[in-house]
Amino acid sequence: MGILWCSWEELRTRMRPVSPDTALPDASLSVYSEEVDFDELAEACRSGEPVAIYKDGQWVGVLGPREFTDLLLDLCWSQRAFFEQVLDIVQEAVTVIDRRGVVRGWSRTAEQIYDIPAQRILGRPIDRFFQPEALAVLRLLRDPKPVRQVYHAPRENTHVLLSGGPARVDGQMAGAVASEKDITQLVRMHQELQRTYRQWMADQQLRHGDRDPFDTIKGGSPDLLHAIRLAKKVAPTDATVLLQGESGVGKDLFAQAIHAASRRSAGPFIALNCAAIPGPLFESELFGYEGGAFTGADRSGRPGKLELAHGGTLFLDEIGELPVELQAKFLRVLQDQTFYRIGGTKPIQVNARIIAAGNQPLEDLVAKGRFREDLYYRLNVVRIFIPPLRERLDDIPVLVETFLEDLCAAYGRPAPHLEPDFLVALMRHPWSGNVRELRNVLERLVVTVEDESWNSGHLAALLRPGDPGAEPPGTPHRPGLRPNAGRTKGESILEALRKTGGNKAAAARLLGISRGTLYNRLRSLGLDPRAFDSAMGLGRWRR
Repeated sequence: MGILWCSWEELRTRMRPVSPDTALPDASLSVYSEEVDFDELAEACRSGEPVAIYKDGQWVGVLGPREFTDLLLDLCWSQRAFFEQVLDIVQEAVTVIDRRGVVRGWSRTAEQIYDIPAQRILGRPIDRFFQPEALAVLRLLRDPKPVRQVYHAPRENTHVLLSGGPARVDGQMAGAVASEKDITQLVRMHQELQRTYRQWMADQQLRHGDRDPFDTIKGGSPDLLHAIRLAKKVAPTDATVLLQGESGVGKDLFAQAIHAASRRSAGPFIALNCAAIPGPLFESELFGYEGGAFTGADRSGRPGKLELAHGGTLFLDEIGELPVELQAKFLRVLQDQTFYRIGGTKPIQVNARIIAAGNQPLEDLVAKGRFREDLYYRLNVVRIFIPPLRERLDDIPVLVETFLEDLCAAYGRPAPHLEPDFLVALMRHPWSGNVRELRNVLERLVVTVEDESWNSGHLAALLRPGDPGAEPPGTPHRPGLRPNAGRTKGESILEALRKTGGNKAAAARLLGISRGTLYNRLRSLGLDPRAFDSAMGLGRWRR
């Protein structure tokens, strides 16, 4: 169907009927349906002579030049009205210009977007209403390459996605057509969201500053600081990291901090405890499975932790418990970065950083035949040792402060006053469960103790019988306050303060140091000397 079309009924009403004295014209047109081929009709009438009209093989009428002209005018008016309604219905702003840039089509949406009525712009050059350099539809006349969904700003505060192209007749440029989808509200919303986000980021920076991901790891002992420095060095790389340390020392905090400080921080952090998954289920948990791979499997299949960690970090805790039969398959992942789901035949590419952690030396497991040597060397690219709490007892004050602040806020409890003997008891406990055990003890106290002040007596029932830290107040201690292998400087200072009732000058004399040195050592422990009074109340520590 062309730009003009004609029905049999329209043609029949315009032609002259046949009578016995009607002469048969030379030109003829045969019609076999209710739709007339207008191009054939125009070609038949081109000579200016009458045309014989046949319907289904019968001569039924004659169409002369005048009748054809009237028919053509009717078709033009009716079909112009048709296309004007089409322009009014479409949701885009449609602009049609001829080769001189005169507007020949202007949809209702265009009227709304640009606030220019059709009767005002139709038949006039479009550059009277817009800056010529801002008009994409005019550029289509000069550079007749169709465009699709191109961002365009035809005037200030107006944003559209433009599609358009040239219009040609017999190979010659006749004009151009552009369709513009109004996205002004979307752009404004995006700009508002951007402003809100920038303001939020500014507020966060004012409130928190530029936070170091490693700030979550509390303490200042030399061994801990060495581990943190090494972790910071390796974090920006994709090197595999092996975290070594006893249970409860905070290997998971190190893994999360390394991920947060890496280039993968926007990606997922997926953790898997190798000791928590039963052997028969471990393969599906790590590698995933295809639908119907085994009895009870999800019909649609399920991705494993490796697949979920794509683009981010996979943290494998207690790596020494990785089943021996899966170690070769996992080694292949480290080498080729590909794997197969259970029941799958299609290799899956994975791009994930591996951080492994263990609470026992992997080389011992290698010697016992429980861990592959080649996998051990693949994992042991950068090894970081995290010291146990008993080797950094001077970190206990800052850990206690941090944990109590979090726990009291979580349970809605007031912060307790801590007596010096309470801290001494904590620093004399061996802490086989490390930082996790310390937090658990403090959480139990926050939940169960209603006293405003805590002393070592509150710990007696929580710490294991026989531990030095579990001794109740008043238990005689070995005389002398010089530090030895079993006592840190912090423990000696706090015990001296307990014995002297919080009198700092007397405690300094007992220790054989100056009062200024005592103050400096208290500050190095994270304690404010002003927090001690004659009643030995620590109050809230200030760091």
